[in-house]
Amino acid sequence: MVIFIIRRLVWGVMLCFVVTLITFLMFFVLPADSRSAQRNERGFQPDLQTQFNLRGSLPEQYVRFLGQIVLHGSLGDSTRARAPVATVISQTLPVTASLMLGGVLLWLLIAFPIGLLSALRPRSLLDRGLMLFVLIAFSAHPVWLGLVFSYVFGVRLHVLPVGGYCDLHYHADSTNLCGGPRYWAYHMILPWLTFGLVFAALYARMIRASVLESLDEDYVRTARAKGAGAFRVLRAHVLRNSLTPVVTMIGMDIGVAFAGALFIETAFQLPGMGRLLVRSLANGDLPMVMGIVLTVSVAVVVVNLFIDILYSVLDPRVRLRGKGDSVRVSAGLRKELRAQPRVTKSATQAP
Repeated sequence: MVIFIIRRLVWGVMLCFVVTLITFLMFFVLPADSRSAQRNERGFQPDLQTQFNLRGSLPEQYVRFLGQIVLHGSLGDSTRARAPVATVISQTLPVTASLMLGGVLLWLLIAFPIGLLSALRPRSLLDRGLMLFVLIAFSAHPVWLGLVFSYVFGVRLHVLPVGGYCDLHYHADSTNLCGGPRYWAYHMILPWLTFGLVFAALYARMIRASVLESLDEDYVRTARAKGAGAFRVLRAHVLRNSLTPVVTMIGMDIGVAFAGALFIETAFQLPGMGRLLVRSLANGDLPMVMGIVLTVSVAVVVVNLFIDILYSVLDPRVRLRGKGDSVRVSAGLRKELRAQPRVTKSATQAP
């Protein structure tokens, strides 16, 4: 297990270097935007080449670029905010992270009951009704869904705020007038609900299909034949094997979830990285766009690294060795296999 984690950490670091190389090629080697060049000529801020002090050959420029990021933690200065990019991103990152983490927990809490109930009662009236709800939620656009929730719960019922954001920790010197865990959660309910419903529809269908497939496996029929109850079979056999594709899909959907967070932050006026990216693209703020791209890319790599480790915990049989896709059997499973009697070819033949 330790060797597997170390190997995955090495691959994660290498992938981060690949991300920085692709970002360097996109923002420094490809032709620059003419609007950004015009702004720089007017003297607003130095361009990316000047900010990172890039000179010499292309490999030398990449080494200097990597050194600025890794050693100094610098992503340049924004051409619009007149502040370091890392400082601005550190202020908006907690907003997007809280939206995505709360949305992930909420969509799992919604998707698992719907998927399980639909799988346990296939082709029933309950199954069809839940799948209809899932289809409607999956077809709704996040902005439209957020505006509907804001109108119903904020404008008409006056039970939840229409928009805005409160800091998790209250600071007296902050420009934000509200703060604290209670007000923070109060303002995040509708964004979480919007985020959760959009992705819960997809995961509910996936959980339903995975549970239906697991219910038809031989080990489930064997457990039932041995007298195991329905709840025990569902908890110990079906759910554990149904979690692996869900965990894998969560790691793959982190980038898609950031795109969904972009729309939700716009609908609810949240000062997150999504709105920051939209403003930076509109203003041609290349340092800010580059910083957001790097931050999101590294976050996707880190989350997928965590998902790989969690996947190996859920299914201990899976251990990737150096070459190929072979499976390494754990020591406990080897002892169990050795203890089982072996059936020879002569014993299987009829007398």
